[in-house]
Amino acid sequence: MNSSGYIWLVGGTRESAELARTLLAQGIAAIVSVTTESARSLYPPDPALSVWVGKLDRDRLPQFLGDRRIRAIVDASHPHAVEISQLAIAASREFALPYLRYERPEIPDREGDRVQYFDSFAALVAGETLAGHRVLLTIGYRYLSLFRPWQRRSTLFARILPSQTALQAALDAGFTGDRLIALRPPISLALERALWQQWQLTAVVTKASGSPGGEHIKRQLAAELGIDLLAIRRPQLDYPQQTQTIDRAIAFCHHYR
Repeated sequence: MNSSGYIWLVGGTRESAELARTLLAQGIAAIVSVTTESARSLYPPDPALSVWVGKLDRDRLPQFLGDRRIRAIVDASHPHAVEISQLAIAASREFALPYLRYERPEIPDREGDRVQYFDSFAALVAGETLAGHRVLLTIGYRYLSLFRPWQRRSTLFARILPSQTALQAALDAGFTGDRLIALRPPISLALERALWQQWQLTAVVTKASGSPGGEHIKRQLAAELGIDLLAIRRPQLDYPQQTQTIDRAIAFCHHYR
């Protein structure tokens, strides 16, 4: 056990796994939090690295922080994982814990891109953009229910994680088995292309989540195949401090180890 305390690494992303491996190699004690058992597999099975699985909320947070003697917070969660980021920011303020947001860089627009941006899923489904299209949703299972009203006005497909929870959410949102595929990222360019062509897509909905989320591949294919890429912008939060470099995040951890 570490006598001085731990870094709380808010995880669930590939970059958080990279951070965890670096912290292990440099002897910095850390505890990673993820929301699902499947996310645990991102991290090396090392007795020096603790991975906590579950959903944190304001009621559970004080015990989580106290039992683990958290000294600082590095938030490397998904750019669209607003709830856990808000919780971590609130914890940093309430318990006077240093906080650093590590967020993967956004992909800049280039000439020839076929990207249309929307501020939210609600903004997308409220308009007529999806009407008559063959649309692949690559947005996770939590938002699929928002698209249920569009099942009769467009031809919807969804890519989900291979889990019972995701499958049930898709079925509840009106998807049938022939319009679902369960795959765990990363998805190669060749596989993505084959899927888009097999389903004869005319539009793809994605989160503007950066290269680790496969956005760069979707941009490339959309331009190549003449398909509309409908991207949901990242939510804007007021982070106490933020970086886009692993080195800065590691330096922060060294400072508060």
